[in-house]
Amino acid sequence: MAAGLFYVYTDPGTVDEAEFHDWYDHEHGPARLTVPGLGPAYRYRALDELKPTWLALYELDRPDVIESPEYKALSAKASDRDKSVGAGLATLDRRVYEQISEDGSPVGSNPDPAPVILAVAMSVPEGSEDDLAASYTEEHIPMLLKVPGWRRIRRFRLTRALDAPGPDVPAFLSVHELAGPEVLEDPGFLAAISTPWRDRVVASALQRERRVFGLRNAIGA
Repeated sequence: MAAGLFYVYTDPGTVDEAEFHDWYDHEHGPARLTVPGLGPAYRYRALDELKPTWLALYELDRPDVIESPEYKALSAKASDRDKSVGAGLATLDRRVYEQISEDGSPVGSNPDPAPVILAVAMSVPEGSEDDLAASYTEEHIPMLLKVPGWRRIRRFRLTRALDAPGPDVPAFLSVHELAGPEVLEDPGFLAAISTPWRDRVVASALQRERRVFGLRNAIGA
């Protein structure tokens, strides 16, 4: 089975922000890293001024790690603080993905997390999935990987949305790892997002999310 990604949006809501980060970094996140097949994990903050503000990316050996007894047991073992903070969150949006492709190399050719993530999620009309995949494989990915600072591109397919009905969450996700936010101003990137093929795919999308995040920290580091 292919590798997976646990993609989690949060916003603190009524929870004090300092407590929110202390809880996530020292209790909530590390507890999840005890699950076999889950991790490493990283937290990112929005650079695009959109909501939700916070994104956590947990690498999965396979998508069904989230179905494992060890993961399910976390809820039963939740502390009073876990329950209190969780109840106060304005956003908890958890999505499980299966990896369908990987191109390029991680930032810096080492296991350090990407300084910046561009995440693009999209659903397309039934029957258009092959055209979407071809647009990435034959045009979009090759153009992007020529942009200085564009290091790795991974594409995923949604397998489960834990907190929203499946149709409300885009079916495909592309996670782009960048050396810095300035990469998004490069002429090569601007050319890659303005081709006729790309324009047609985006115009036909049923749902589309485009988010930019900067690294906050590695969970459990």
